[in-house]
Amino acid sequence: MEQSVVELTQKIDSLTAQVAYLAEQAQIAERQRQERAELMRDLMPIANDAFRLSVEQLEEIQEYIDLGDLIRLGKRLLRNGRNIHKMLDQLEGMMDLAETMGPLANEGFAKAVDVMAMMERKGYFAFAQGGLKIADNIVTSFTEDDVQRLGDNVVLILNVVKDMTQPEIMTFIRNTLMVAQSEVEKPVDTSLMALLGQMRDPSVRRGLALTMSVLRVIGSQANGKNGN
Repeated sequence: MEQSVVELTQKIDSLTAQVAYLAEQAQIAERQRQERAELMRDLMPIANDAFRLSVEQLEEIQEYIDLGDLIRLGKRLLRNGRNIHKMLDQLEGMMDLAETMGPLANEGFAKAVDVMAMMERKGYFAFAQGGLKIADNIVTSFTEDDVQRLGDNVVLILNVVKDMTQPEIMTFIRNTLMVAQSEVEKPVDTSLMALLGQMRDPSVRRGLALTMSVLRVIGSQANGKNGN
């Protein structure tokens, strides 16, 4: 008799546990249902707005599209699914490359900024600005005919510049200018006796002879030009 009572008690406890479990599951299901209902209540206004906006946008472009175009577009997307997949893989690879090259690009940009700052300190930009101003003055000072003549004689001009920039010519001009500058500052005796005294100097006679030779060449060139 006692054993039967114990077994009955165990069955009642088991049944009670099962009922409690079912009640708990029912409560969980009810909470989930309520949460879904609340979510639907929150989403419905958003869905309605999205649907209304979609309808308005489609109404604006309905004259440019038709159902056949959309169907063909969908079929084409389906046929090119593999190509789209490859394209996305390439895009991901490019993004990975950009992430890898980002630090290098930042370092290169910082280096470029440092170089530009150094160039600004040394005056490169100021020199370039002055050069642009000089170029602007040159362009505005020459007519189209002047540029044409310059192009016709550019070889001759370059040859003259090349000859003038020879080391011996530049040294001669520099020494002459330095001596002339120092002599100009000195008092000059222009009397006839002083001039005759200078003629006794071999250097003066040689300079005068060279000057006369240059004048003879200039005169012959002038005569040739007048003759033509």
